[in-house]
Amino acid sequence: MKKLLAVFALAFAFACSAQAAVDLNTASQAELENVDGIGPKKAQAIIDFRKKNGAFRSVDDLDKVPGFGKKSVDMMKKNITVGSSKAAGNGKVADVKTVKEKTTK
Repeated sequence: MKKLLAVFALAFAFACSAQAAVDLNTASQAELENVDGIGPKKAQAIIDFRKKNGAFRSVDDLDKVPGFGKKSVDMMKKNITVGSSKAAGNGKVADVKTVKEKTTK
């Protein structure tokens, strides 16, 4: 019985962690497609918009992307985010002091 309970607890923990919000500014096509309401075409539209216009400033900017409206954006808000403090690609946060020292020397 304890093993069964442990298995369910572990499965629940993985299910909850899988629902983390996706950052519109750093997500890959595959990551975007995992969000309910975003398929391959919409994911590509987000990436194209991001390349052309730069980073999203807020989740509400998503309604500027072809194929998205205010209603669909409102439904997705709990699953998407913008402005991750991590740099795209390496997952590390830049040390501002170190960067400043390197550029001023």
